[in-house]
Amino acid sequence: MTFRTITAERPLRLALVGAGGMGRDWAHTIHTDPATELVAIADLDPTAAHNAATETGLPDLPTGTDALHLARHTDADAIVNATIPEAHHPVTIAALTAGLPVLGEKPAAATVTEALALAAAAEHTGELFMVSQSRRYHHALHQTRQHLTDLGPVGICAVDFFKAPHFGGFRDQMNSPLLLDMAIHQFDMARFLLDADPIAVTCEEYNPPWSWYTGDAAATATFTMDSGARFTFNGSWCSPGAETSWNGSWRLSAQHGTVLWDGETPPTTDPDRPAPTTPDPGNGIAGALREFTTALRTGTEPSGSVRTNIMSLAMVEAAIRSAALGTRIAIDDVLDQSHRTALAAEADPGVLATMKSWPSAREALTRKDTP
Repeated sequence: MTFRTITAERPLRLALVGAGGMGRDWAHTIHTDPATELVAIADLDPTAAHNAATETGLPDLPTGTDALHLARHTDADAIVNATIPEAHHPVTIAALTAGLPVLGEKPAAATVTEALALAAAAEHTGELFMVSQSRRYHHALHQTRQHLTDLGPVGICAVDFFKAPHFGGFRDQMNSPLLLDMAIHQFDMARFLLDADPIAVTCEEYNPPWSWYTGDAAATATFTMDSGARFTFNGSWCSPGAETSWNGSWRLSAQHGTVLWDGETPPTTDPDRPAPTTPDPGNGIAGALREFTTALRTGTEPSGSVRTNIMSLAMVEAAIRSAALGTRIAIDDVLDQSHRTALAAEADPGVLATMKSWPSAREALTRKDTP
């Protein structure tokens, strides 16, 4: 994938869209990174935008409700989209069309259909759209993957995820809170650890009788990966006691041994092996920001490029569909149906032509070079 780079020898100027809790975290991260400069904050609530700027220590920072207006008037180089998932598509499409690269919060969009449209828009405009899957940026995760390189083919990848958060608000009312709002992290980490993409899934959702969620807050999903491995997610958001880390507790079984990772501390192996030397990927959203700025400086496609990230969102949609229908779901069925829907809905002639040029959605997302 090729995209426009930024060569100016100064910090990257970023306009932030979204001043909620995640947006405030992004504001602080951008402001404290010497490679970036926070130049504006936009939010539909102007008071929230101003308060976020003040909390960041920038009370005089330009704020308002119109992200593109602020970006133009502050000479922003790029947009950071920290809005709610339903706003990811309109905010990102507007920025890309205006000639601004985007670093967006996960998921890429509210649906695979919208995410495919954004991948086509990025390809058509030649602007980078990267999705921040913040849990990819953990040193022990990268150590876990490095351990696997010496153990031969991986056959089994399993993660247990058991937490009991009382969020309140919208999550308590969602139909599939665990799969929709959390499992994409573990799904994406599994793709990273296995260096593989999903082929099909079988999933069951359920809700323990004591659950405080309206929708199913527990699920078990088994994915067949294109490497031949099986990835199993077993999780709950209503399991108090002996909770796992937010990353989950992992077991990866390979031909010559097993790697265990608790989601926080360095992994262990059996047979025992020395800790591998791996580059520091950064931590959480700070790591994602660093990879985004590096990509814009060098032209190197980041791991969170939208076209590669969509597979993680497709895993979520396929798992939910499998649970609803009680049957195995092929990932390509989700991708191809979403592609057809995106073609029917797209109004921009250039974006539409790009999507029509794809032999298939999977091929567009996995090919090495995008024209």
